[in-house]
Amino acid sequence: MEGMLELLDVFYLWCKQKFVLHAESEPPLFKQGEVWWCSIGINVGSELYGKGDGFARPVLILKKFTRTTFLGLPLTLQEKSGTYFVETNLGGVARWVILSQARTWDARRLEMPIGEFDEETLNYIQKKFIQLISC
Repeated sequence: MEGMLELLDVFYLWCKQKFVLHAESEPPLFKQGEVWWCSIGINVGSELYGKGDGFARPVLILKKFTRTTFLGLPLTLQEKSGTYFVETNLGGVARWVILSQARTWDARRLEMPIGEFDEETLNYIQKKFIQLISC
């Protein structure tokens, strides 16, 4: 029961953060290939979640749909292998793009840019993502 109460506290904090995000009037300017700290929140089951006060993690903007929405892929520093992951390097740091956790997000969740992948790397990630969802 104690673990359930702690989880409820975390969900409550995330709900407060979502309210703040929703109240943001102007989303930041962003483009495909950039990696941003993104407030992705606390999610259900095996869905990836954010950490810290802003419930954030790095997210690659794989495809910009509109000025306010994009398809994003979360990144991790934990070494991963298999068809669901693409190893990359961003700013001299090894990171793994998590292809299986693709999601459409509102740009108001974007907190701060981290870096940007070059066109060749972005094309490779897009190719791997398409291969994964085409099976």
